[in-house]
Amino acid sequence: MRYENMDPAARVKSYADIRRWRRERANRMRSKDFSWIVPSAAPELDYLHRNDKEPTVTWIGHSTFLLQHSGLNIVTDPVWARRMALQKRLSSPGIALADMPPIDIVLLSHSHYDHLHMQSLKRLGGKPAIVVPAGLAAKLRRKGFPSVIELGWWQSAVIGAVKITFVPAQHWTRRTLTDTNRSHWGGYILEPAQKQDEAMQPTMYFAGDSGYFNGFKMIGERFDIDIALMPIGAYEPEWFMGPQHVTPEEALQAFADVGAKLFVPMHYGAFRLADDTPREALDRLEAERQRLGLAAERICVLPLGETLRLQPSGTTNIDEDGGQ
Repeated sequence: MRYENMDPAARVKSYADIRRWRRERANRMRSKDFSWIVPSAAPELDYLHRNDKEPTVTWIGHSTFLLQHSGLNIVTDPVWARRMALQKRLSSPGIALADMPPIDIVLLSHSHYDHLHMQSLKRLGGKPAIVVPAGLAAKLRRKGFPSVIELGWWQSAVIGAVKITFVPAQHWTRRTLTDTNRSHWGGYILEPAQKQDEAMQPTMYFAGDSGYFNGFKMIGERFDIDIALMPIGAYEPEWFMGPQHVTPEEALQAFADVGAKLFVPMHYGAFRLADDTPREALDRLEAERQRLGLAAERICVLPLGETLRLQPSGTTNIDEDGGQ
């Protein structure tokens, strides 16, 4: 079975398109400055290891977060790899893999190597349940992971006190030459499993990897989202990357579509996946925020390793400059 996007026109680019991008890239990259490194903060390791009540978000890097929700430690798209193909990592992970608390749940958005690194997954502490898109469970079980939950779009699973719903994205996937789109892709909604906990635990949206599409509005219609973790990088050249990766401006439109209160950017600063630089992605995000008149405190640009503590009201412990 091969999986598809909601928009049938959003397809994997042809090899001719890839060759064109590579030709253009040879000239474009000569003028690109990748010297700026995403800032980092000393992680609150003692707190993260003992915390079993307060909801938190800690950015490890790229699309990897440690989320603490409903007393559980949850990791998204675990990638601690020092290289991606021949490219060295641009910034070190915000928390070393050996320093992570025991993990209860892993959320995998799709099977691309920059979102699913098998060695990182194997080295996580604890005995996590691994939640994966439709079509990916068999691969994980073959790799020796016994506790795998497979979800299709809009399907949910309850683990402990958290309800996890797999929601659509516009993307694609491949790990070998023959498995293109043999598993699906998407994002995740985390919310309390019990109504009485809604006042204490926020609804989190991890968007995974996506181009801009109408599915963001559908997600916003179904969920009351407090915090959205949204990609902003790997968008250039836009003629090539557009169907699979939002621009910073499109990320803010998606943020408006889902109706979230707080935006945390991700998917930038770790790997050279496309032709944009980390600084360019943040600069375009800030310029669009100002153009839209969006309050600065609604955008939280996290340093690597910093923990965002979420309050019951949906407010945070960040200062008024949005953590920038």
